[in-house]
Amino acid sequence: MALRPIDNALPTITQERPKKQPKIVVSTQKQQPRTSSNDENQVPLEPTIDYISSDNLKPMSDPEAQIQSLVEDLDSKNWVKVCESLNDVRRFALYNSSLLLPILDKILLVVVKSMKNPRSALCKTSIMAASDIFNAFGDKLFDPFTFEAFDGLLLQLLLKASQDKKFVCEEAEKALGSMVGSMTPLPLLHKLRVSVSHTNLRIRAKAAVSLSKCVSKMGIEEMEEFGMEKLIEVAADLVNDRLPEAREAARSIATSVYEAIIKDVEEVEEKMEVWHSFCHSKLTPINALSILKIVKP
Repeated sequence: MALRPIDNALPTITQERPKKQPKIVVSTQKQQPRTSSNDENQVPLEPTIDYISSDNLKPMSDPEAQIQSLVEDLDSKNWVKVCESLNDVRRFALYNSSLLLPILDKILLVVVKSMKNPRSALCKTSIMAASDIFNAFGDKLFDPFTFEAFDGLLLQLLLKASQDKKFVCEEAEKALGSMVGSMTPLPLLHKLRVSVSHTNLRIRAKAAVSLSKCVSKMGIEEMEEFGMEKLIEVAADLVNDRLPEAREAARSIATSVYEAIIKDVEEVEEKMEVWHSFCHSKLTPINALSILKIVKP
């Protein structure tokens, strides 16, 4: 009677031996190539954009023919194509500016649009294009047919110069420097005067820096034409600004005005008297004291 339970247990042991592990192994092997395939598909997502300096840009091979499709190429939905076309704009500005001039207003609008693009590569390339346009055309940007487009370009450059992205910010500052260096100070001063009162303190500071550079380029006659009173008022408005850049610009503007005011005065005491008299006659008592503290004979 004791052997029967042992015989009855044997079938139970044989049923527990087969385990379905091979299915798990096969499943794991199938997942591996999928992951590898996904990685391969993700590699070529972001094209590399080379930033070419102006010195390394080559002339167009057939400028008369290539200018015909430039505006259309700049309007492409492919941002890489737009970058390439912006570099073509730079080539035209450097080597064939006369071909670019008739469509300059449209080009400026595209440059501004590209600066607003969230892609940093496109934004920086458009800023580099702005620099070459300033150097090529200078005061022609004050002409009526580009006047409004230039206003938009100036605002965008001030915005980009105020950004946290260092490489975009530095490129925008270079472009603003090219603008000041290539354009007549007096008409540019009138445009910058508006931005110096901007509510955004960073834009205000960048505009103040460009304005101070304009003033430093001006002769006494140009300063008088703009108005010594207006210039010292600008300096007084900026002297207590929250940003150091704006305060330093105020010092530079006030110094330029001071040197113009006392140009023909020889005695130190007389210089002080003339300078004090000018500041107190043009500014409120508080603002006059602020200016006199930073610029002394």
